Amino acid sequence: MRNWLARHRIALGVAAIVVVVLAGAGYVVHAATGARQAAPSGALTGGNLLFIEQDDGRNQVEQVRSADPSGPRTATSLQCQRVYSAAGTTVCLRLAGVGPSYEAAVLDSGGKVLRTVGLAGIPNRARVSASGRIVAWTTFVSGDSYSVPGGFSTRTGVLDLRTGALVETLEDFTATVNGNVFTASDRNFWGVTVASDDRTFYATMAAQNRTWLVKGDLVTRTMHDVHQDAECPSLSPDGTRIAYKKRVSRLGPWQVAVLDLRTNTERTLNGTTGIDDQSVWLDDNTLAYARTPQNGEKTSILTVPADGSAPPVVLLPNASSPVPLR
Repeated sequence: MRNWLARHRIALGVAAIVVVVLAGAGYVVHAATGARQAAPSGALTGGNLLFIEQDDGRNQVEQVRSADPSGPRTATSLQCQRVYSAAGTTVCLRLAGVGPSYEAAVLDSGGKVLRTVGLAGIPNRARVSASGRIVAWTTFVSGDSYSVPGGFSTRTGVLDLRTGALVETLEDFTATVNGNVFTASDRNFWGVTVASDDRTFYATMAAQNRTWLVKGDLVTRTMHDVHQDAECPSLSPDGTRIAYKKRVSRLGPWQVAVLDLRTNTERTLNGTTGIDDQSVWLDDNTLAYARTPQNGEKTSILTVPADGSAPPVVLLPNASSPVPLR
């Protein structure tokens, strides 16, 4: 009898442990599922500032009210290494598989993926024209910084959503410098910005340890030099100025500079040292950009008046890839 009771108690104990383990597992699954379901996925709406959260390394795309950047942040369903959005079109440069491999995912205003394009290299820059019809991106194919001119390779592509035409690399375009066709074997291009006609564009061309701001035509597939020592251009909403990063010395850090296309005058904005980004125009008078991490801090988004009338200030800590949603 005692042996039977002992065996019975053991069986009951094992059963109890199994119940506890199963219940715990069920709780974990429920909690994880609940967390995923509870995660907000706010639609992209005008009057907000889109950005990539840098707190936890997940590259979650979030948005905040432009009028209250210190207010609540709303997560979207996107996780991107780089993001940009305009006129209802969003491009998300993101992980696509092991390796790792990456892709440019183009989404409509409802979040539906319109097209994906496999990317060679690591995502670096992304842009959508003001109309939402032209999408552009840049990746690092080799190397991981601009610190040594000529020591890296990039690939810049352009997608026309009107026709579906894809330019896989700007290296296929004809470029001229000082009126002469420029065919240097180490040509690299990055940082496209597109004008309101969805045809004219500006980009950086680099070769032979020099950089140029080039103006191009997506129809004729040509480009020519406009200005030297200019990288990652960003055309103002009114089309009259271009902001870019400019080195303070040959291998030194960059500062933000603004070129007036009407007068060909350049203004360097003091206090902007530390930029390694393609600036965005929040409006015709204000620029935003991501500052590289300093003193153990994470990347932050700063704003600065385009006329240099005031020093930059932090807009969003622990964030990158700013995008004004109009």
